[in-house]
Amino acid sequence: MFDVIIIGGGMAGMTSALYCLRNNKTVLVIEKEAVGGQIAKSPKVENYPTIKQISGTELADQLFDQIMELGAEFELDNVKQISKENNIFNVVTEYNTYQGKSVIIATGSKPRMLGIENEEKLLGKGVYYCAICDGPFFAGQEVVLIGDANSAMQYALMLSGYCTKVKMMALFDHLFGEKSLQDAVNRTENIEIRYNMEAVKFIGEENINSVLFKDKITGEEVVYNTPAVFVAIGQVPDNKIFSELAELDKAGYIVADEKCTTKTDGLFVAGDCRVKQVRQVTTAIGDGAVAAVSACRYIDSMEF
Repeated sequence: MFDVIIIGGGMAGMTSALYCLRNNKTVLVIEKEAVGGQIAKSPKVENYPTIKQISGTELADQLFDQIMELGAEFELDNVKQISKENNIFNVVTEYNTYQGKSVIIATGSKPRMLGIENEEKLLGKGVYYCAICDGPFFAGQEVVLIGDANSAMQYALMLSGYCTKVKMMALFDHLFGEKSLQDAVNRTENIEIRYNMEAVKFIGEENINSVLFKDKITGEEVVYNTPAVFVAIGQVPDNKIFSELAELDKAGYIVADEKCTTKTDGLFVAGDCRVKQVRQVTTAIGDGAVAAVSACRYIDSMEF
């Protein structure tokens, strides 16, 4: 029996663990992939207060070390179901079942897919969603990037450092996001931007060899040969398994108030998986602290 079970080992989840541990609560963190979540895939973090520059992996590792030294328990496992009976939560994973007095959901979000022909077939065979992870394999080659907002521009700039050319395909007639990123992309000689380009299908058998696009203005179809396509069109949450205990909005994000509480007593949410206006590392950390304090107050007010 744990005081708090935290589902998700990203910055929100680990911050929740930190605050709960400092309130003398027993904590289990369950993460299905890797410590740090999305931030761990960022080569540079330059918007974290007091730290001018740090890699996302280093930032996440430091927080992980901190919570483990304070006594957190950690399991690399996939949560399949949660339920509540007699004020106790049952968290069912692929390998075990855990009980907790309170649960904090901090599962973040995952890359949004295009939903076009051959996307799933060629996933990992030339179609990628993390340029940080897979971009270096294509050093010295021309690649295609699909997207037009902050993440896409960050990927384009990173890829331009070792790819001979980055063909950036924007769905609309302009780029979105921070002006500083737009300026950087526009002045980078080996980033070529095509506007109003809609991806139609990926072409290839064992591996991708080209992509078919349609010009939204002229209707012209264009095929680009490439060994790799990087898709950066946003994130989506993965909250369906929590829908019985937490309200989801139309996009699938968990509805919560400023105390990070859900519709179920004792169930809290933190980070990118909840409804919010800004999804940044600092807001995830803020959520983590709020959710933890709310969970601790809930536990202290109950008789178990």
